[in-house]
Amino acid sequence: MSEPPPVVSELEGRELLALARSALESWVRHGRRPELAGPLRGVLARELGAFVSLHTRDGELRGCIGHMLAGGPLGREIVDLAIAAGVHDPRFEPVTEPELGNLVYEVSVLSPLTQVKAEDVRPGVHGVLIRRGSRSGVLLPQVATEHDWDRPTFLAHTCMKAGLAPDAWRDPATEIRVFTAQVFHEMR
Repeated sequence: MSEPPPVVSELEGRELLALARSALESWVRHGRRPELAGPLRGVLARELGAFVSLHTRDGELRGCIGHMLAGGPLGREIVDLAIAAGVHDPRFEPVTEPELGNLVYEVSVLSPLTQVKAEDVRPGVHGVLIRRGSRSGVLLPQVATEHDWDRPTFLAHTCMKAGLAPDAWRDPATEIRVFTAQVFHEMR
């Protein structure tokens, strides 16, 4: 399986990070989404899946929300996802104004999903979506790298995120899809 060419430049990645930060800060401080300046152009106008992750400066996850499939132009998606990661991630209390200066933003822009066999999953390159029946779980490519996981461990953790047994990935009835991500993050 060949990797798709990069679709987001470094400059556009920095623009996405700035958009995510301004969206959450506007929401927390003023209770409203920021206005997007002018019509969306370039990558901001493309329909791409994305995730916005928030970390504290010491590296702890503070929120992460994303869409595997685009629900509209990337610029609008990033605004919505940043707000959702900050105030609607059910694992965390909503971000408060005093916390805003301690947050580090990460934006992952996703490639389309491809169905594969377990042996085709490449930790650190691929993100994984595992689905069986009504249960599904997703882990971004950088998760395997951050935890130094091999393929079986990465697949097991994705299964557990889906609420499945850790070895459910071995069952032919379990669907395994992969994607790549261009990841942009602020410096800690």
